Amino acid sequence: MTEQIPDAMALTLVGGFGLIVGSFLNVCIYRLPRRESLVLPASHCTACGRSLQWFENVPVLSYLILRGRCRTCGVRISPVYPMIEMAAAAVALIWYGQFGQQPLLFVARLVFAWALLVLFVIDLRQRILPNVITLPGIVVGFLFSLLAPPDTPGWRESLIGLVAGGGVLYLLAEGWRLIRHEEAMGGGDIKMLAMIGAFLGWQLMIFTLVFSSLLGALIGLTLIATGKGNRKSQLPYGTFLALAALAACVVGQPVVNWYVDRLWR
Repeated sequence: MTEQIPDAMALTLVGGFGLIVGSFLNVCIYRLPRRESLVLPASHCTACGRSLQWFENVPVLSYLILRGRCRTCGVRISPVYPMIEMAAAAVALIWYGQFGQQPLLFVARLVFAWALLVLFVIDLRQRILPNVITLPGIVVGFLFSLLAPPDTPGWRESLIGLVAGGGVLYLLAEGWRLIRHEEAMGGGDIKMLAMIGAFLGWQLMIFTLVFSSLLGALIGLTLIATGKGNRKSQLPYGTFLALAALAACVVGQPVVNWYVDRLWR
């Protein structure tokens, strides 16, 4: 019983902090594509412009109490806001269970996952991957590898991951452009895979690349089969990279180990 109380308290703190961060991630998702400050102006209704009171900014709870509408103008508030807050909290709780015994790894993977969440939504909505996340993400991911090699990929694995991650997509994009005379992917995808390699190392970067390509192919074929797309339809590859990288954090290493064992058996 005495062990369960600290665990319950820790989970509550981690989940609550995740909700608060999720609220900030909503600000990033809305403002970064518009090149707006993340600090000013204060949170406000995007329809009528009224600044929100503190009790209107409580994650998830405020949305439920207000029934998903602005208190002043009555305009509907997108359910994406509480969904992002809950997703940020869910990731924090899952990561705590997965990496909680390794504090620095927990922090590194959590920062990484929250960045992926922002990139996932922005790319899905607007087909862009802001440099303000991917470029600092490359640096931060590599720095984590220097701080605690036992808990994170060593700096060599991180360096190879970021160089190879960015380099592979760059070569593929350039090759496609030279052969087909059309753009296969944007520079944001290249920088995002470099960031993934910096955080996860080269092995899990390869897992992410393969898994994201399979996801993209599956979605693309589904759209073609249902008549909702064609071979030239542009898909938000950064969204697939984000999903694959999150999967890599949880199941990537066991899959890589299984594959290596099978390969060298």
